[in-house]
Amino acid sequence: MTGTETPAGEAPSKEHNQGLARSLFRVSLPRWRGSRYSLSKLFFNFYLLAMGSFVAIAFTADFVISTAQRGITDDYARRFMRGTISLIEDELFRHPRREWKKQLEVIDKKFSYRLDIVERITLDHSLTPPQVLKLDAGDIAIDHDGDIMYHRLGTSSKVLVVGPLASNRNPELVDRLPLELRLRLLTWSLIGVIFAIALWFWIRPVWRDLEALRQTARNLGDGHFDTRSPGARTQLFAPLSDTMNNMAERIQQLLATHRELSCGISHELRTPIARMRFALEMLAETDEAAERERLWAMMEADLDELDQLIDTSLTYARFEREAPEAHFSSVKFAEWLENEVDAVRLLGRRLEVTVDTASLPDNLHVDLDRKAMPYALRNLLRNAFKYAGKQIRVSAEVDGETIRIHVDDDGIGIPPEEREHVFSAFTRLDRSRDRSTGGYGLGLAIARRVLELQGGTANAAASPLGGARFTLAWKARQ
Repeated sequence: MTGTETPAGEAPSKEHNQGLARSLFRVSLPRWRGSRYSLSKLFFNFYLLAMGSFVAIAFTADFVISTAQRGITDDYARRFMRGTISLIEDELFRHPRREWKKQLEVIDKKFSYRLDIVERITLDHSLTPPQVLKLDAGDIAIDHDGDIMYHRLGTSSKVLVVGPLASNRNPELVDRLPLELRLRLLTWSLIGVIFAIALWFWIRPVWRDLEALRQTARNLGDGHFDTRSPGARTQLFAPLSDTMNNMAERIQQLLATHRELSCGISHELRTPIARMRFALEMLAETDEAAERERLWAMMEADLDELDQLIDTSLTYARFEREAPEAHFSSVKFAEWLENEVDAVRLLGRRLEVTVDTASLPDNLHVDLDRKAMPYALRNLLRNAFKYAGKQIRVSAEVDGETIRIHVDDDGIGIPPEEREHVFSAFTRLDRSRDRSTGGYGLGLAIARRVLELQGGTANAAASPLGGARFTLAWKARQ
């Protein structure tokens, strides 16, 4: 026997019902308990991930844009400096080559950036092959930083070096790079602080919702099925909160049904089983043929009662468990009603069963679930068969958009204070607890459940015939 089984004839305990439900959470609950992150840890993890991704994307975009623009920038700088470099070259060629260094020092004082002359062979390792080709072709070569320009002076081995353009002789140019770096750092710091504040105010309600859901799941896992998740502060978790509450209500309903069925069936099983045991003992002690046949008939009746109990219980459990969606179809109502009554009329034996559809409009068509609605009507008729004295009358009427079926009997009736209570499962009035009219208290519960699934109602009242009236009501047009 497993931990969730209940011995036959015993009502399930509270621990047993909680054990059934805990099994629904054993897979997911440990993960909840193992993920106790603090709000600050969640914030910093999310902040580092989001901010790091943002910075990486920004720098990558900046690098891609800078690389794409470098060729354009170098070409623009080459054209911009070509005239200046040509003037310096012309000025140098006006003097002998041995005086170029001295003359360049004089010219250098008039520029904010450095001017120098180096040998061509010294540049093979500092320039790339494409730059060397440009230099040998008489064009201006620019280093990879775009800060120094090289130009070969005629066909000589001398190369004019212009730059770095950000020369330390100009304080503004010297401070340009550090100032730009400081501005970048300040900008990114402000962006980081603003993003952190915005992220904190966004993630705090999210954390509260997560914590509330985790606490609710823990309580449900501990067997407190009346726990409900509070309303979510964010729309992100509102559907999850509603789903968890619906799940908790469904589990609570299933456990209540399980407990109700277990208690009711265990109670109902005792009577026919006890009668069968008694009949078997009497059968073993008698040799009279008539008595033996009577005992056999009693046991067969008890077996039929057990079979009906199981069938009715399964029907009730199916409606409670699956809550099937109603599928409506239009039927010719008077004809349908008469056919359904005729299908169970023989169970009434000596009773006079009549169907009154005189108040219905001619050729009335009504929308109903042709699979589920017979359960409700037949259970009301079976209930009437048990308590009626001589007659049962089934009638129908239309009231606006509502169609009603009345099942009246001339039996003992139902006190007003008990008319609502009889629709609960395994509920029977005290005066009906005998073998002929005992039943199981499930028929009326099934009838109400069917009507609820179709958006209708099932009620009890006093009958004009002197007994009980049961009424099924729902919208004639769905």
